[in-house]
Amino acid sequence: MKARQMRPYRIFGQVKSSLMIQCAILTFFIILSGHSSVYGVVGCNCNDPDRDVARFFPESTGYKVIFTSIKKKGGEKLMDAVEARLGDKNNSYYWGLDEPFTIYEVLAGKKKIGYLHGVNQKGQVGSFQVFLTLDPLGTITGFFTRKMTNQYATQLRDTEFEEQFIGLTIKDFDQFDVVSGKSSGKVDGLKNPVPEAQEDFTAILRAVKKNLILMDELIFSEQQARASQETRLK
Repeated sequence: MKARQMRPYRIFGQVKSSLMIQCAILTFFIILSGHSSVYGVVGCNCNDPDRDVARFFPESTGYKVIFTSIKKKGGEKLMDAVEARLGDKNNSYYWGLDEPFTIYEVLAGKKKIGYLHGVNQKGQVGSFQVFLTLDPLGTITGFFTRKMTNQYATQLRDTEFEEQFIGLTIKDFDQFDVVSGKSSGKVDGLKNPVPEAQEDFTAILRAVKKNLILMDELIFSEQQARASQETRLK
């Protein structure tokens, strides 16, 4: 780690979160990471992570904020892998090589108990954000959307709809085709509460799959590789 890199975490509760603070930190990270412009793709970060972490992880005592990007972790090769798993090309307006991903690693004391991460997604009307909370193995423990502005947003933010995603994993979403919108297995059982909003429902499923793939590539695969190396060295 370079000496000039910013401290890769902030402890929940010590500094009250605000959009201004988040944006300042994000801009600082982009500059230090060598991005050519701070006016490219905008990352998806929580406006109030203290609130969201407390809501989905009531046992938490804090969290670390991890800033990363596809460019930093593997560049074009990693982007190709992500697109192959997604089954579609990325929309560079909403995410890309330079997008600064903000991942919240949630703690209970010194124990890692989960993650919170959001992605941007194009909808029928503008764009919106899809956030997932995950356990340390990558299983969904919580789901919510932000900035959805269409007329069916209330139904697509209903608790009963959100709770359908709990317990699903990347293996379940591997069976979802983001282009055709067709699926099998558990994802096929997810119910759209508003048939008139099928386009946004499909976009939500795409965002969930994208979110899970990114977390698998940026966090979980690295953890698995590290664990395997430690096992070999024993």
